[in-house]
Amino acid sequence: MRRHRRAKIVATVGPASASPEMLKKLFFAGVDTFRLNFSHGTHEGHAEVFAAIRALEAETGMPIGILQDLQGPKIRVGKIAGGRFAAEVGDRLRFVLGTDEGGPEAIPLPHPEIFAAIVPGHDLLIDDGRVRVRATSVGATVIEAEVIVGGTISDRKGVNLPGTALDLSPLTAKDRADLAFGLELGVDWVALSFVQKAADVIEAKALIGGRAGLVAKIEKPQALDHIDDIIRLADAIMVARGDLGVEIPHEDVPGRQKELVRACRSAVTPVIVATQMLDSMVASPTPTRAEASDVATAIYDGADAVMLSAESATGSYPIETVEMMDRIIRSTEGHKLYRSIVQATQPTVEDTPPHAVAAAGADLAEAVHAPVIVAYTSSGNTAGRIARKRPALPILALTPSQAVCRRLRLMWGVHAVPSRSVGNFEAMVAQAAEVARAQGFAAARDHIVVVSGAPAGPSGSTNNLRVVEV
Repeated sequence: MRRHRRAKIVATVGPASASPEMLKKLFFAGVDTFRLNFSHGTHEGHAEVFAAIRALEAETGMPIGILQDLQGPKIRVGKIAGGRFAAEVGDRLRFVLGTDEGGPEAIPLPHPEIFAAIVPGHDLLIDDGRVRVRATSVGATVIEAEVIVGGTISDRKGVNLPGTALDLSPLTAKDRADLAFGLELGVDWVALSFVQKAADVIEAKALIGGRAGLVAKIEKPQALDHIDDIIRLADAIMVARGDLGVEIPHEDVPGRQKELVRACRSAVTPVIVATQMLDSMVASPTPTRAEASDVATAIYDGADAVMLSAESATGSYPIETVEMMDRIIRSTEGHKLYRSIVQATQPTVEDTPPHAVAAAGADLAEAVHAPVIVAYTSSGNTAGRIARKRPALPILALTPSQAVCRRLRLMWGVHAVPSRSVGNFEAMVAQAAEVARAQGFAAARDHIVVVSGAPAGPSGSTNNLRVVEV
């Protein structure tokens, strides 16, 4: 079953979409990878969804990606006496290390890492930035602060610290237990929340041990300071604009999104743009025009995938939302300006044989008007190198690994198909023509371009290019 678009759709599973019947409808509406949000739900519930997706995969014969999203450390104020209080601009507040109930004179903040790292002048953003306070003095167990933006402070509201680098692992005890469970299930991707530095990625990848791809979620300003190393080490990147938009100025988010997408394209690292893309469709059957433009902007930027959160997890119109996102992507990719915009941000190709051969294959396929370019890949790297060029034709990836097929459901323009192993290049060429025709990408007498490595098998050996008549 082909998708007639290049960018992929990730959809979060929740109460509105967890049934096998709804998962099937969402897949046929356009979902390529399903996200299991471990901030919510139980292990038993996630296992049932996982089993339903794998059953759907077996029924359709199409690989489906499954992404496990770990909660990460949640920084929150403690219990507030009376449940809440109003903080006015200019008020003086006092945060104390501890868990006892408190109010303006002693707001509990049970996170010693904050007291160790914050300095006067740093801001604390409470409840997604609705309340902003600035530290005026800091002690081992007390932070004195002044209210800069007033509002209501209530029980257990989240706290963001945009200017403070916390000595805090992104993997809590809950995350480690959830990760072990997800890897035992067999998830294809693990998303790591609140990444701040390259060491966070290294820590998580050591636990994963190659059993899944790692998605580094960029939602902290500190991550932007180390972004090249994070992109180099991660298997994919998520531009998590919700928390990122709380911690950096709203007006900076669009530019940062473009920078991140371009850097990921250059590094051949899949990039997902996420958060509030069609948020009004949680309660409405249609999006706002601004939301449609937001999705289109991510596609013009060259993102590999766009993601739905509450829209598909808890919304009233999950199927309509996926169908709408699919239509926006197809319309954008079909617009007369799309090719010129995407090509204008074309990254420089690395001067190594594998990258040069893949890029040449994309150019050759367009030059001979091939309907498809076929990539033999054991790790997904060859397909990724071709996808970096954002060619005007689909990429058919053939791989003996079902796990690689599933991970490629995040890669721009790639239609992945499990294939049998072949012993020589001539057999690879023959199989490429056979599969391209069987999958509906090519007809008799069409010319297709085949990119592969020889000998077959080793990862990173892209070194062969051939034009083949079907």
